[in-house]
Amino acid sequence: MLERVRDRIDDALISTIREDVWERIRNMEAGQNEYGYDPFGFNPEFLKYMVPVAVTLYRHYFRVETHDIESIPDRGRVLLISNHTGQIPLDAMMIATSVLIDKTPPRMARSMVERWVPSIPFISKIFARAGQVVGTRENARMLLDREGCILAFPEGARGINKTYDRAYELEKFGLGFMRLALETNTPIVPIGVVGAEEQMPAIYDVKPLAKLLGMPAFPITPTWPLLGPLGAMPLPVKYRLYFGEPMLFEGDSDDEDRVVGAKVEQVRHAIRSLVQRGLDERQGVFF
Repeated sequence: MLERVRDRIDDALISTIREDVWERIRNMEAGQNEYGYDPFGFNPEFLKYMVPVAVTLYRHYFRVETHDIESIPDRGRVLLISNHTGQIPLDAMMIATSVLIDKTPPRMARSMVERWVPSIPFISKIFARAGQVVGTRENARMLLDREGCILAFPEGARGINKTYDRAYELEKFGLGFMRLALETNTPIVPIGVVGAEEQMPAIYDVKPLAKLLGMPAFPITPTWPLLGPLGAMPLPVKYRLYFGEPMLFEGDSDDEDRVVGAKVEQVRHAIRSLVQRGLDERQGVFF
């Protein structure tokens, strides 16, 4: 009986996913073993539990608007490089959802997450099952060798956890993604995210408390922690995603930082331009 109930729930969830998208998910080649898992713990079938939630947030809560998503190659290895904002990584979810449901043909973006994520009970397992991967060069190289689509945020925690007085200012980018692109001859698609900064605007970061709790930041917002758990909910802002033209770089992945950094700055400039375009075009934060 429990199995029949579970099957009915699964069927109901699958029915909310666009048929061609679900078919691509079911037939996805991710290097799975006989039990359906790839070396990182990803199970494409698990997406039936995640996609309906992600699509609801994408379509109805954040009402995501995409621009030039066709810039992402239909197949082959690619690095999606974006600005990172909003205190919690919903920007990653919205980008991955856009690539899965708004791109034709859809692609599965594997997000690179911080090294401390596997230490989070329960959440870390969900992340792995849904395709998130700890952001090491070795892991990324393995995915690109399989012609994968990787989503990375070179600003890291510095970008996502900044206070609102520095909204849409790009932090310094790490060099790792560019060294990886050079080593694997992988094109880079820059992405500008507009809207996420306002979903949870931080007034202050209590760094001593964050350090005590082992967190990258402890943000104080107009609603958190004043309103408790309710105050931690992101505001229903409107997301805008801008995808730039693919950028392919030549050079040695072991070049000195100065040389690689100049190439990184070109990507950073492209993302800054996309973000500025979004800020210029939007009429308001919530519409």
